[in-house]
Amino acid sequence: MKRPWYREPFVWLLILFPASAVIGGIITIALAIHSNDGLVVDDYYKQGLEINRILERDKAAARHGLQATLRFNVEHQFIHLNLNAHPSYKLPHQIRLQLNHHTRSGFDKKIRLERIGDNTYQGILPALEIGVFSVQLTADDWRLLESLRVPITQELFLGGHGSNKH
Repeated sequence: MKRPWYREPFVWLLILFPASAVIGGIITIALAIHSNDGLVVDDYYKQGLEINRILERDKAAARHGLQATLRFNVEHQFIHLNLNAHPSYKLPHQIRLQLNHHTRSGFDKKIRLERIGDNTYQGILPALEIGVFSVQLTADDWRLLESLRVPITQELFLGGHGSNKH
């Protein structure tokens, strides 16, 4: 007597490979929908033209003698900035802090730091994903740039201090 098709092991072996491909495809689609990878920039030429302007901002920071210390208070969710400059440079009332994730633009954060003292600023620290971020302080015609690893260290030095992190 002949067995029904569903009792044949070879039939299930033939079904197994296409079924696993379908399940793998569904998982891949679900991951693609639920993750925010950001878009690839399609205007590379304009970005190339911006590089010279960005380099000028770095030179302006050096001319102004800018040195910054960022202190992170994760428990109370605030950022404290101490910014030093040549006496001839008038410090701005507001500074923009950008935290750009190195690989996932969906995790980028923009923070406004308000002046609370002679050379001190403060802002709200948002929740950050684990990873490496580019830290960029900008105002007027200058910028300071450094890298930060999350979980956050207590302090980050930008400018004349070099790239020392504590």
